[in-house]
Formats: sequence, structure tokens, C-alpha cells
Amino acid sequence: MSVCLIPARGGSKRVPRKNVRDFAGRPMIAWSIAAAQDAAVFDRIIVSTDDDEIARVAMTLGAEVPFRRPAALSDDHATTVQVVRHALEWLDSDCGAADLLCCLYATAPFVQAGDIRQGARMLDDWSFTMPVTTFPFPVQRAVTLDPAGGLKMLQPEHLTTRSQDLPEAWHDAGQFYCGHTAAWMGDQPIFGPETGAIPIPRWRVQDIDTPEDWRRAEAMFRALGLGRM
Repeated sequence: MSVCLIPARGGSKRVPRKNVRDFAGRPMIAWSIAAAQDAAVFDRIIVSTDDDEIARVAMTLGAEVPFRRPAALSDDHATTVQVVRHALEWLDSDCGAADLLCCLYATAPFVQAGDIRQGARMLDDWSFTMPVTTFPFPVQRAVTLDPAGGLKMLQPEHLTTRSQDLPEAWHDAGQFYCGHTAAWMGDQPIFGPETGAIPIPRWRVQDIDTPEDWRRAEAMFRALGLGRM
């Protein structure tokens, strides 16, 4: 059994109710559910939530909400792996173990069904898969600010290194992680040599953690014509 799990707790503080807040004409979570449905590789699409309104919206959109997430896993300190393991344990006790699970974030409106499909299929060769994108500037030339506002290079040995001579660095796109059940339940790290990367362009990556992030993401989304319905 293949499962898409969408974590969506109700206690977002920086952007209140962001999982069901209107984004480009639909509840934010609708875009993730639609992408999972369009990927057509999952037997079940499940939303893990502690919130009745989120559950109601998710079911209206065609997802399942067969359990409520415990309060202990619904605060700011709960990790993605803990939430996934809870879902896998529930599935195992209710209807049998899942073979693979894709954890898809509820606030990822730029996610594409094709990337999810690719991530699931790549599990033939990897323990985990995830989308990544490049940093727009060489990370080796990053700086920090001291309390007085002065600059300090993190890697001063690259002060005079040309940007084109530095290796390209990548980061997590913050959209989804696909993995075998054994990998999720074991000690294997998601960021490791057994994780296959899915490169995506930077314009399809946007963290949405603040009201400013939200406004920028929605403007980009509309400008790029990414609405799928």
C-alpha cells in the first residue's frame, strides 16, 4: 500500500489558520491534496490533523482523515518523522502496513504532481527521495553579523575565490519526502547518502512562514498561472 500523508495541525502562530486560509482562490491545503491526487500513485491520501475545521475541509476535497493527531504531536516541537511514524503505526494496526509513504506538506502550493510521481518511482533505487533546489548565491561566501553590525565570513578562506570556481550547493525545497516504511521507522536520516534528489527550479520553491512570505508566494503563483483548477 502506498500512502500520501499531509500533516496539517491547527496551531500555526505566524500565519494563523494557514492550512485552510484562502490561497489563490482555494484553501491552502487544497493545492497539496490536488497534487497528490493528480500524481495517481497513492492508494490513500490521508491528512494528519488535530483540528476539526482542517479535517472537514480535507474530506470535502477528497482526502481521508481517519484519525486525529494526538496533542503531543501537534505543537511546535513535534517533528515530521514523529508525525509520520504515528501515521504508519496507526495504519499498521488498522488495516495493515504501508509499503511506502510520501509526506507532503500542506503549505506547498508550488508542488507538482510530476515531481511527486517521480519521487515515488525513484524509491526503486533509494530509501528516501525529496525535491531540492540550488542556493542563488555561493554559500561558501556567506557572512554573519556581529552585535555591532560588522561582517564576518563563515568561510574566510574563500574571500578571493571566484564564484564560478565554487561548487554549487543545494537545499531542501520543503515540499515532500517519499520513503520506504522501513526507512521512516528506522534510524536512517532523511538527509543522507541513501536519499535520491529531485532537482527543481528555484522559482518553484517558496517557504511560507510569515505574512510577507504568503503575499509573495500568492503573487508569484498567480503571475505564473499555476492554478490547476
